Amino acid sequence: VQLQASGGGWVQAGGSLRLSCAASGRTFSSLDMGWFRQTPETGREIVAAINWSGDTTYYADSVKGRFTSSRDNAKSTVYLQMISLKPEDTAVYYCAARASGVYYPTGVYDYWGQGTLVTVSS
Repeated sequence: VQLQASGGGWVQAGGSLRLSCAASGRTFSSLDMGWFRQTPETGREIVAAINWSGDTTYYADSVKGRFTSSRDNAKSTVYLQMISLKPEDTAVYYCAARASGVYYPTGVYDYWGQGTLVTVSS
């Protein structure tokens, strides 16, 4: 599975960005997807996840109410809509995938994209 994340950039606090992650190499609807972020200070943490069908999502407490994950299986793409961004959201964001099964959003992901940088200025 190959994952290509895009949509990162610079935004002022309170602004919005939408990340996209295009998948190839496997039937997209057979994958549960996750969004992670990483900084040198905090390490890698999960921020959101969505199951294969899109009807079950998970969000870290730090982003609940501000981030929304969705997916378009016809386009083999998962999205992370981020609003009300804060400086502490600054990180490299990664999408990841795992074979669907028993939904366990904080479990191990097998496939990773290359990351896209999000910078939120105060």
